[in-house]
Amino acid sequence: MSSFRTFLAGNFKNVFRVGLSVVQWAALLHCATEYVADFVICSGPSMEPTIKTNDVIVTEHITPSYGQLSRSDIVVSRSPCNPKQYICKRIVGIAGDQVMTGDGEVIEIPKGHVWVEGDNVYNSTDSRLYGPIPIGLIRGRALLRIWPLADIRWLMTPKENHY
Repeated sequence: MSSFRTFLAGNFKNVFRVGLSVVQWAALLHCATEYVADFVICSGPSMEPTIKTNDVIVTEHITPSYGQLSRSDIVVSRSPCNPKQYICKRIVGIAGDQVMTGDGEVIEIPKGHVWVEGDNVYNSTDSRLYGPIPIGLIRGRALLRIWPLADIRWLMTPKENHY
C-alpha cells in the first residue's frame, strides 16, 4: 500500500491532469448528447416499414428546441401515456390543422401541440388514441438511420410549413 501512496505523491499532477481531462470529455459528451444530437435504438412496429425494431437512428435536438418542426418530420418524444417511455412517430398535423381522432371526431390541433401517427396505421398507438401532444415532450427529430448498415438512409424531408 505504501508504494501506491508513493506513486500518487510523486505523480499527483499527472493523475490530476488525466482525471480533469476525463471529466472535461465527459461533460462535453453529455452536452453534445443532451443539446445537439444522439443515437436512438427503436423498438416496436409502429413506424414500419420506415423504421423497424432494433434500427438505430440519429436524432438532433436543435430543431425541436426552436419550434422548427413541420409535417412529415419523424420525431422521438416522451410518451404522453407513460413519461418513462419514448415513442417514435411522424408529425402529420401542426397547430391550427384539423384532424380526425380515432373515434371519428374532428378537432383542431391547439397552439404548442402536434399530431403524431405511426407509419404502420394498423399497429400504432398514437395521437388517434391520446390526442395532440405538447411540443415540449419532443426530444429530437430523426435525421438518419445508421443501423443496419445495409439500410442506411436519410429520414429528413425538405423543410416546409414551419410554425
